[in-house]
Amino acid sequence: MDFKTKLQAARERVEDAIDRLMPPPEQRPRRLHAAMRYSMESGGKRLRPILLLAAAELGKSGSDPLPAAVAVECIHSYSLIHDDLPCMDDGDLRRGRPSCHRRFDEATAVLAGDALNTHAFFLLSRHYRDEPALGLELTGDLARAAGSEKLIGGQAEDIRAEKDGLSDPELLDYIHRNKTAALITAALTMGGRLSATGADQVERLAGIGTDLGVAYQIIDDVLDATGDTEVLGKTAGADVAADKTTSVQLRGVDASRKLARDHTRRAAESCRSLTGDPTFLVDLIRSLEHRIQ
Repeated sequence: MDFKTKLQAARERVEDAIDRLMPPPEQRPRRLHAAMRYSMESGGKRLRPILLLAAAELGKSGSDPLPAAVAVECIHSYSLIHDDLPCMDDGDLRRGRPSCHRRFDEATAVLAGDALNTHAFFLLSRHYRDEPALGLELTGDLARAAGSEKLIGGQAEDIRAEKDGLSDPELLDYIHRNKTAALITAALTMGGRLSATGADQVERLAGIGTDLGVAYQIIDDVLDATGDTEVLGKTAGADVAADKTTSVQLRGVDASRKLARDHTRRAAESCRSLTGDPTFLVDLIRSLEHRIQ
């Protein structure tokens, strides 16, 4: 099976799992569940859950990776809902559609994000209750990645930098490694735990996740500065308009692309040390450097 076919098959598995594992749309409170599903079913690359599946397939564990994959996507979607709020980045578009607070209202969007956050951990507790050791490890990885020292901490520093006019490479690296790379890393380590290939493999996957996550965010910065709103599915130039600290602001487009290429190459080369066949994972990592959205 070639890369594109396998990627599409993985995406379809994730989409089906999201539909099965989210609260039914007819279940009360309907408006809240509609907002949750609106954000979860809005498409996107499904990068994080697919990374989790790719890492899980490096071994031969009998554990089902899909509930964990959906849990990671719940955290990602909640973070996007909150990122778009008027008190944060005030984004009107997300994945080519009105952002959650524009489609519904601000209060519903806040609650939908909160509900997706808690639903992620409900999924882990419910679907891995017969494997308590595994469930605890998965919960720990995701909770740490989503907490005040990682995803939320990165967002907090991003807001502080914008408000105070701060701009330096160390701060930018902190934001990239935590706001973006932490959840990508968690997806890979959780997949590694599901693969039952051992603690050394999980540690190697963590390093790959950091490089990949930093590269991914740098490319995001480049696309914001050079891309088109219709293609991106969100407002192009928003970071520039808000005078946000970005790689392009500090380094320029060409230097940013080179740095993303270096991190991508390091992530791909590190896959050579993994147990199992990492071909799909390597192809996925390399494809992200050349994405257009």
